[in-house]
Amino acid sequence: MSRFKTGEFVAQPGSEILAEGASSTQLYTALEGMGLRYKTLEDGRRQVVGFILPGDFIGLQSGVMGEMKHSVEATTRMTMCVFNRSELWDLFKNHPRRSFGLTHLAASEEFLLGEMLSAVGQMDGIAKIAWVLNRFYKRLTALGLNENDQVPMPYRQQDIADAMGLSLVHTNKTLAKLRVEGFATWSGDTLTVHRPEELAELGYAKGVKPLKRPLI
Repeated sequence: MSRFKTGEFVAQPGSEILAEGASSTQLYTALEGMGLRYKTLEDGRRQVVGFILPGDFIGLQSGVMGEMKHSVEATTRMTMCVFNRSELWDLFKNHPRRSFGLTHLAASEEFLLGEMLSAVGQMDGIAKIAWVLNRFYKRLTALGLNENDQVPMPYRQQDIADAMGLSLVHTNKTLAKLRVEGFATWSGDTLTVHRPEELAELGYAKGVKPLKRPLI
């Protein structure tokens, strides 16, 4: 892994890390900070297809398929471990345990994308927002970023709306309802979950635990 790693890279908030349709010579692991993955339609509309949290691997599409099928943007200041894409095949050839870990991450992303698609397609507005807030809360708690039932949530309401297929107005009203009814409060860059089990149940995720992920 020391040979595979070429250094570290810091991306500032709002900067594009990888562009849809581009081929990158580098792959990354997010060490600190958060970002998002999105696709841009021909008319300029944006669909958020995933959120990047510490430990996530970035750029595998470019490494395997030759180019990125979505863009990646830093939401906060992000520190990333940089890998040389040309060494990817050597990793699979000579380091089976590490390569299995990389495949595990890809399978995890596929699973989470399926869960997100189910939420977008089959849940009503309040269940969608409860689902996504619960997912952030559980995942960030597993990463050790929970302090007094509060986790960092540095995204915009528009990002959540773009991910869940809702209007910004509907998203805002739903968040307000969850706050008034005492489930969760998203204020500034912080998400406070007052009733974790009930929030999970509202988002059809009761008893669902975060997937264990290897760190590449």
